[in-house]
Amino acid sequence: MRVFNGPVLFLDRSDINTDEIIPAKYLTEIDKESLKPHLLEDLKLKGFKNQGNAFDEARVIVTRKNFGCGSSREHAPWALEVNGIHTVIAESFARIFRQNMFNGGMLAIELDKKTIDGLFALGRQGTVHCSVDVNRKTLSFRTAKEKRLSFSFSLMEFDETLVKSGGWVEFADKRY
Repeated sequence: MRVFNGPVLFLDRSDINTDEIIPAKYLTEIDKESLKPHLLEDLKLKGFKNQGNAFDEARVIVTRKNFGCGSSREHAPWALEVNGIHTVIAESFARIFRQNMFNGGMLAIELDKKTIDGLFALGRQGTVHCSVDVNRKTLSFRTAKEKRLSFSFSLMEFDETLVKSGGWVEFADKRY
């Protein structure tokens, strides 16, 4: 099973769509690695700059509602995956994007608005690290100054199975 822990990248906007996650001009790519430098290159968000290594440290994204809306493409989760981001935490996800995350063995975790607001407040204090325990379904966040927040989350049983298997292909290989 993947490691879902690491530094958090905060994207404080709702409705970040799949064209902003990975622009459509890269959809002809079939090699995930070729998507790596283009993650979020068209994202317009005050204070955000995607400059080649913007994702070298980030392993978790915290964002607002309806993340992954727009076109239904596997390339969007692939672009996250190849950049080492295996966990996205949001108020809500577009249905197909969310399922594509689980199909790839990654986590799409939904938390309520009040909790997400608290995480953004924590993020304004500096670098935040997130630890995810899939078995216990808990999230722990801490700042460099050791301020901590912990939350529970839920997963549907099949989505949890996909995550623990490493994704749909790995699940099917073991099963069929």
